Amino acid sequence: MKAISLWQPYAVLCAVGAKRFETRGWETAYRGPLLIHASRKLDGSIKAMAESELVVSILRQCYRPCYNDWIDLPFGAIVGRAHLVACSRMRDLPPPSERERALGDWSPDRYAWELASPELFGSPIPFRGMQRLFNVNDKVMAA
Repeated sequence: MKAISLWQPYAVLCAVGAKRFETRGWETAYRGPLLIHASRKLDGSIKAMAESELVVSILRQCYRPCYNDWIDLPFGAIVGRAHLVACSRMRDLPPPSERERALGDWSPDRYAWELASPELFGSPIPFRGMQRLFNVNDKVMAA
């Protein structure tokens, strides 16, 4: 199955359906099931966003009521899945909601990967991620 590695808190936000669009600098022709992998560490450039009132509020509402800090998020693991249903240039889309804008880079020449049917796994599956789209053996998911 195809997978994509995302920085936290984006991985959990996508898996719980709070972030409907993953924004990327590249497009993909792939459509279908997509595993969501959380990178092993937090990117320093998004630490302030991860600690923002908006993100903390969303994670308390959609992830865990007792959520307090990004360090509580799973890292280096597959955390959920969704279906990638579309990939569009930002400039070809209507303006995103205020929340989506706050959770991604909506520069006109980037791409919005639209996710549907998100599912957060009850237990993260430890796994080493990779850049771009990568394949995860079905045996990993069966275990």
